Amino acid sequence: MSGSGGGGRDEPPSVTAAAPPTAVPLSNLTEDGNSDHVLMSDEYSPEFARIEAFLDEHPDFFQNYLIRKATRSMIDAWLVSYAIPPGTTSLPPPFSPPQQEAAVERESSSAPSSRSGSGGATPVRKISAHEFEKGGLTKPLVTTIDGTPTFLSPPTSSSELTGQIRKKSRTDMLTLNESELILELVKDICNDLDVRSLCHKILQNVGILTYADRCSLFLVGGDPATDSQYLVSNLFDVSSHSTVEEVSKNEIKIPWGSGIVGFVAKTGESCNVSDCYKDSRFNQNVDVMTGYRTRSMMCCPIKDTAGEVIGVAQVINKANDGYFSKNDEMLFEKYLQFCGIGLRNAQIYERSQLEVKRNQVLLDLAGVIFQEQSTLETTIHRILTHMLCLIQCERAMVLLVHEGSTSTFSQTFELSQEDLDNESKGEPKKNAFESRFPMNAGITGYVAATGEIVNLSDPYRDPRFDQSVDENTDFKHSTILAMPIKHSGSPGRVQGVFQLINKFDNLPFTSNDENFVEAFAIFCGMGINNVKMYETAVVAMAKQQVTLEVLSYHAIAPLEEAVKLSRQRIPSASALHLQSFQFDDFSLEDSDTLKAALRMFIDLDLINRFNIDYLTLCRWLSSVRKNYRDVTYHNWKHAFNVCQLMFSIISNTMWWKKLGEIECLALVLACLCHDLDHRGTNNSYQIKSSNSLARLYSTSTMEHHHFDQCLMLLNTSGNQILSNLSQEEFKAVVRVLEDAILATDLALYFKRRKETMTMMKEGVNWQEEKDRSLFRGLMMTACDLGAITKPWPIQQKIAKLVTTEFFHQGDLEKEELKLKPIPMMDREKKDELPSMQVSFIDEICMPVYESLAGASPHLKPMLEGCVENRKHWSELADQENLK
Repeated sequence: MSGSGGGGRDEPPSVTAAAPPTAVPLSNLTEDGNSDHVLMSDEYSPEFARIEAFLDEHPDFFQNYLIRKATRSMIDAWLVSYAIPPGTTSLPPPFSPPQQEAAVERESSSAPSSRSGSGGATPVRKISAHEFEKGGLTKPLVTTIDGTPTFLSPPTSSSELTGQIRKKSRTDMLTLNESELILELVKDICNDLDVRSLCHKILQNVGILTYADRCSLFLVGGDPATDSQYLVSNLFDVSSHSTVEEVSKNEIKIPWGSGIVGFVAKTGESCNVSDCYKDSRFNQNVDVMTGYRTRSMMCCPIKDTAGEVIGVAQVINKANDGYFSKNDEMLFEKYLQFCGIGLRNAQIYERSQLEVKRNQVLLDLAGVIFQEQSTLETTIHRILTHMLCLIQCERAMVLLVHEGSTSTFSQTFELSQEDLDNESKGEPKKNAFESRFPMNAGITGYVAATGEIVNLSDPYRDPRFDQSVDENTDFKHSTILAMPIKHSGSPGRVQGVFQLINKFDNLPFTSNDENFVEAFAIFCGMGINNVKMYETAVVAMAKQQVTLEVLSYHAIAPLEEAVKLSRQRIPSASALHLQSFQFDDFSLEDSDTLKAALRMFIDLDLINRFNIDYLTLCRWLSSVRKNYRDVTYHNWKHAFNVCQLMFSIISNTMWWKKLGEIECLALVLACLCHDLDHRGTNNSYQIKSSNSLARLYSTSTMEHHHFDQCLMLLNTSGNQILSNLSQEEFKAVVRVLEDAILATDLALYFKRRKETMTMMKEGVNWQEEKDRSLFRGLMMTACDLGAITKPWPIQQKIAKLVTTEFFHQGDLEKEELKLKPIPMMDREKKDELPSMQVSFIDEICMPVYESLAGASPHLKPMLEGCVENRKHWSELADQENLK
């Protein structure tokens, strides 16, 4: 009870997770136990066969085993193995960095020339959102099984198994029967995953089957839910001798239900026209444009496994001026049944590739946003720059919603394509915070208030659009896309609004654009939120720095005080009785304790060894004394007495030879600073009262604070007594200093007591840092509790001071926290003080001094003093019991 006793919480012992066991490769066996083929194993093993047979017979056990012990890499390997297309034995190796760079160079060189630069400058436009239109992309945000949002699509194989185009002549085909012919043509398309190449093969094979002169294939585009379907063809008028490149230069788009092809797509029924000019559905203008006369035509829908029309194949002009027969129709339809499956697979593969590319684009954009977040304006300028290049529109704006409002804006940022063009010419970069463009308050306010997306293909028809914004200007709003930017931490809360105006080529903003902007807006929300937090942190750090400067000015002792101390004569250690274990704590005034502290530095030769400036040391000691609060016990006087005991131990035992100069210096500094800024309450009270210190440090709360204060003083100008140490010496001193101060937490002492006592019995291994740390911790505990070893009159005085401080904490717990304090701090149980002191000596103090006395006979006076004081406390306890 007479010791300081921080009373912090014990930390649970750390547990190191065992490494996951290595998976043993198993053979893949047939049901009868014979080896079918071997997976991940070079040779067949009968033992593995028995194991796998057992697993096959006990699927519940196997599933439970997987859930408990399967590693992520095992699951990933399983997914990859089932993602590989049939016929592929392994995945192609991933790009190495040089290959990846080459791929980027090829992509960049094949794309139209664009602006260079990165970050705030105009970026290289590697890809535009329009290139994703054919993919029919879904919403970007996917929710995983644990509810976490992600943009990454499920992994897909990157291998493309594209077979060679077979151009068998009609003569070659005559040797095959109908089944062999269909099989031969199906083989030709079954492994092709490139949509354009596959369609070209289908058309050439169709021409072979039907003896047609020209063939075309139209794919269904658009969304059936919104009645926006259409037919599009990149392969028109394919002949048996044409190449993919020759016939895919132009794109033909046909409205849904228009012409013979549109009729077939809409109805899902085949059509055989022997004379097109007699069919009202036929568009004769096509022949006029191409100069090719269409006589006969046969169209057949291509359906997927669900029966949905995904395309229409068209053959024109039977050879030898003939007409397409019923047998042609039958072969045509039979072959296209297989084509539908292959085409759907190719489209799914193409979509997965586009999803991967989109994810790469989004991650690249996210990297641009997060790579430098110095100011809000810089970040948003970078966002607008990349948005203009991605969506290809004339203007882009970001409007930040005013705090506390749902439809008004505090800041508006804007950028135009013209600004980027001027930047590429070397003109000064436009400030994105100039408010040159109208914000369309009706539309942006609606998005901010509702969190809904607004996509207008004709703003003038929408009542929310303010038409006056285009008056007296050369600019007209043709299309508008407004997207909410939501808080990353509160998805339902709108942080700002994206407004994109006038997509290039008079095109409307598509659902694909919406999906891209929506995905990018999520990253932007996080980026804007992070920048705001960063700016707030910068301001807070600046305020903190000013506060620290003010506090340090008042916390540091005046130079005059240090000069005065440096000029005074320092008594010898013998005159001050510094080497005595019976040192009188009350024999010196505060000013004399500073001289005594200087004497300890001098006698341990720390000043000369570490080249410590004497005036700086005087000022540092004065500052340390000034930073101890005027509490009853844990004050400067207590710190000095702890240091005196450490000096006495080191000097009498000669342990400075084993500890070394660095550890001796660190221990002296630790003793003087181990209770810096103590508030007269222990760790437990900081936690119970939810003190700010407890929020900073969950364990050894006050000890961590004492160490931080110590470092603050050591790093303050005019107090840098360690400035002449080398970098290695400084790090070593600070490491030991922290270890020693934290060791004064009795919770840490209890945690390490068994290990420490075992070490003391078996002997200290001075070559092991762990043993040295335990030994230094034991020394710090002995010095911190050293008042229990002093002569009885001194012990009584100190016990009274400790009790007063403890009772003060108990009163605070009762009055402010409405808690019942522990008996040691309960004023109502002061009569139990002697018996509690006996328990304190038996449980905590006695083992410490017995182990030290066993290590050195010079320390027996400390043990004897502890034993003597126990007798006195025991006598008082007996007297209290008799009352």
